[in-house]
Amino acid sequence: MPELPKLIQALLDPKVYPDGSPGVTLAQTGISLVFLTGDYVYKVKKPVNTGYLDYSSLEKRQFYCQREIELNRRLCPAAYLGVVPITDSKGQIEIAGKGDVIDYAVKMRYLPQEKMLNILLTGKQATPEMLTRVAQKMADFHKKAETSPAIGSYGSIDMVTANAEENFNGTARYIGRTISQETYQKIKSYTNRFIEANADLFRKRVTGGRIRDCHGDLHSAHICFSKKNSICIYDCIEFNDRFRYCDVASEIAFLAMDLDNYGRADLSKSFVGDYVSASGDKELLKLLDFYKCYRAYVRGKVESFNSDSAPEEEKAKTLEASRKYFKLAETYIH
Repeated sequence: MPELPKLIQALLDPKVYPDGSPGVTLAQTGISLVFLTGDYVYKVKKPVNTGYLDYSSLEKRQFYCQREIELNRRLCPAAYLGVVPITDSKGQIEIAGKGDVIDYAVKMRYLPQEKMLNILLTGKQATPEMLTRVAQKMADFHKKAETSPAIGSYGSIDMVTANAEENFNGTARYIGRTISQETYQKIKSYTNRFIEANADLFRKRVTGGRIRDCHGDLHSAHICFSKKNSICIYDCIEFNDRFRYCDVASEIAFLAMDLDNYGRADLSKSFVGDYVSASGDKELLKLLDFYKCYRAYVRGKVESFNSDSAPEEEKAKTLEASRKYFKLAETYIH
């Protein structure tokens, strides 16, 4: 792969795209370069290996681009168009040109930002009816989502315990910075008590086929009401199966927690109720607060990690977001 700045510079030129784009805007995450060209989006994976994901080789980036297309077409088929090569012909970098393939991009239709659920929540435009449609879509998705003994093992007591321990071990160094010793110990004790007291329930979820190949990152910023009767739930986790294989209760708890975080406990409650009605999974309610606590804690952990590398002007905001998630996690203890 060429030096990243060179690739970025080349892909900021509208002429390298086959779509006649009038201009290009770059957005970045820790693991991706996202080029917005008007009607389309081209997402390039950075050549990184973080331990939990590995995009370090050209072959791996091609593989995970294809996985991203396949997995996201389950809940957002219209937006994910395909994988396109990035080529270099005598120094001329192009999208799908005639030169040597130097990288790959996921090509998507542009999804309107103003129609994202997180933006609608901020603008107080989200309605119970909108969340009803999300609940019904997720119930249908979970019913069809793949499961197997191997996938089911990710809902075992050992795996649930290991995931929780990973959280606590990863956040111990933030005690006194983003989480107090008291809150840390309170959530840890609650988590261990709940798992021990509900061992039979966790086993029942596995044998009942409730552990599925889910979306893995179901929060409001990944839900787009793109058209009147269309909901696109996008950007699922493609880089690590472990983060997708989970109890459907954990997935529903993620969005419910996110709605709580926006101060919309009313929408959170109605969303869960609509999902239970559509899926028939009343047992989910016994696990809801446990998984809400878990998901809020994960978000607090991620924001804590982000604070380490955030620019100085963003650091205070990131630290505050982390503290807020940890406090929210504590509210689910009973």
